[in-house]
Amino acid sequence: MKKRKLITFVSDGFENYKDGATCYFNYVARIIFDVPIACKRFGLKHNNNPIEKYNQDIKDQIITKRHFGSFEGAEEFLNLSHVVKNFVNPHQSLKGRTPAEAAGINLRLGKNKLKSLINYTANLQMTKS
Repeated sequence: MKKRKLITFVSDGFENYKDGATCYFNYVARIIFDVPIACKRFGLKHNNNPIEKYNQDIKDQIITKRHFGSFEGAEEFLNLSHVVKNFVNPHQSLKGRTPAEAAGINLRLGKNKLKSLINYTANLQMTKS
């Protein structure tokens, strides 16, 4: 059997994560459990603060909306959240740039990035039709 490069998942000690990850990702990922949330402070390589922040942001949105109504609604919301996070909202750790800009993707969206991105996408759809 060929050696495979496995994805590494890092998780805190929450038991549901352990059960789910072991069940679904055991053959494709190396899973590290019981990592403290602020583990870099303790000299460990991995840190799960970013994913904890992401999970909290999603929870806050769910509480505000009360529910998504359907799986498709939840999927659309999460897709939009990723687009806004990567193309619209500047990040302090990236010196005021968006992740897309930091990766060299510059769509020249101007000041109102969300509106410009919607127009950009609409124009792409019109071109394809």
